[in-house]
Order: sequence, then C-alpha cells, then structure tokens
Amino acid sequence: MTSKQRAYLKGLAMKINPILQIGKSSITPEFTTAVDEALEARELIKIHVLKNCFDDPRGMAEIIAERTHAEVVQVIGKKIVLYRESKDKKQIELPKQNRDYNK
Repeated sequence: MTSKQRAYLKGLAMKINPILQIGKSSITPEFTTAVDEALEARELIKIHVLKNCFDDPRGMAEIIAERTHAEVVQVIGKKIVLYRESKDKKQIELPKQNRDYNK
C-alpha cells in the first residue's frame, strides 16, 4: 500500500465510528471471525480498544491484520483502522499506484 493510498483511507476512516471493541479477553477466535466478516462487508473498519484491555494496540493491530489478511491503516491511541479489499462487494476505489517516478 502506498502512502497516498494510506492517506486516502485515513481520510475515509475519520468519518466512521468504531464497529468493534476489544476488551479484557483481548483477541479471541470469535473476535477474529467478527473482524473478518466486518472487513468483507465494509472493507474499512475501525476498532476501539477498551481501557480494561492491557495489550498494546499496535501489537494487536498487527496480529489481527495477519490473521485476517488485512492492512493496518493506522493506530491512534486506542483506535485501530484496518482495510481489506472485499472479494465480492468492492466499495472503495483506492488511488492508483504511480509507477512512473519521473512525472
């Protein structure tokens, strides 16, 4: 993912509310399944890490992204933003990757 694409997704993420929360039980298989389903339905999701969860949000974001084959867009404080292109319902059109660096 390019920095331009990441910046575009960050802009979109500012307008959405967290749809999932991580609590003291941290990352369970059920939570991973819920994230996977949410990514397929929405492509871009925001997760809120509750105060009673003592794990590092950045570390958890990497684990969730690895398990769901998603990209970590950003982690700010206790908020995690993930992106994964939907197989069936593509909704977000990312800016094209510019391969010609002379322009």
